[in-house]
Amino acid sequence: MKNVNLIEDNINNLTELWKTVSGSFLSYHTTALFEYSKIENSGWPNKLWFRKDISKKDVTEISTILQANSELAFAYWDIFGTKSYEILDAYGFQLKSEQVAMALKLDQKFSLQHQLTFKRVSTEQDAKIWADLYPHAFGYVISKEILIHNHQDVQFYLVSLDQQPIGTFMLFQTQNTIGIHGLGVIPEMRRKGFAEEIMKYALNLSIDLNADYALLQASAMGKDIYTRLGFEDLFVIKNYVLNNN
Repeated sequence: MKNVNLIEDNINNLTELWKTVSGSFLSYHTTALFEYSKIENSGWPNKLWFRKDISKKDVTEISTILQANSELAFAYWDIFGTKSYEILDAYGFQLKSEQVAMALKLDQKFSLQHQLTFKRVSTEQDAKIWADLYPHAFGYVISKEILIHNHQDVQFYLVSLDQQPIGTFMLFQTQNTIGIHGLGVIPEMRRKGFAEEIMKYALNLSIDLNADYALLQASAMGKDIYTRLGFEDLFVIKNYVLNNN
């Protein structure tokens, strides 16, 4: 599956999502070299990314932007086969996290156990519930204003068990692909199969939206679930911050 188109589709879906949500706050910036999205009072997206491989001469400019915007992380796509991330390691950047970009061809629906209920966020009250829940699952904030400003372009879903909110996810469509983002369950509800059930529901929704592929960026915590459902690895995303030591 590791074809160039799916790699490009994965990056495009993710960065278009960042651009969309930050654009509504006039917080998307672009230069000849790179782009970045930074929203005040939110832990997301707050990313800087390049349109090409990096070289030593780019390090100063990356450092300048990150120094001026301490909330930003640099998203490095490990797709070039050059190990250019070693430049970042050598120049005092710190690896904050890694994700695996993955894809699944959508060709059949999944059966659900129907324990959970799903509600698309469309009101300010729902946006607040979603935004209050999200940090418990992920450890950082997505402000309710992001949902209020973007609920037409991004599908935000609140997941409940017995009318108690326990999880979140987002869908974002680009052409014939759907990105599944922010899929999480609060810690006290983990290891009960709920994350897998939520993903199956999200995949079924993606089929209803006529998408050919589902795309995501998996943390170490979620990757086994997605592999079990048939997702295949595309590439690694390395998220770097400045080392302030």
